[in-house]
Amino acid sequence: MNHDYLDPINSLNMPELADMTFAMDFLIRAKEGVRNTAVALTETVTPEARAVLRKQLHQAISLHQEIAQLMISKKWFHPYELNEQYQLDQLSAINTIQIGQMKLFPGDTSRKGMFDRTPDEH
Repeated sequence: MNHDYLDPINSLNMPELADMTFAMDFLIRAKEGVRNTAVALTETVTPEARAVLRKQLHQAISLHQEIAQLMISKKWFHPYELNEQYQLDQLSAINTIQIGQMKLFPGDTSRKGMFDRTPDEH
């Protein structure tokens, strides 16, 4: 792997990888919303609150389905092809490790000499 993060070759396919990552995060958060709303629904007593939560639960389920369908159509998510999903997950893990190993910051972070002198130094 080329460790020069400024080299344009390292940005190949990056927008699609980023989109896939954001979509997966959105899908996971939508699933958490479904779960949290369902739990709240089971713990709510008043009929009015239950009606509101039931409506929100249906909306959350629809949102999750929409995101999942988008990801399936873009081939970012393979819920029915576990081998393909496993390969995508492996690629994601490798990319994450490689990005984590990139030297993004200089070893010397001293700022001495980078700024004008203060009025006291004149």
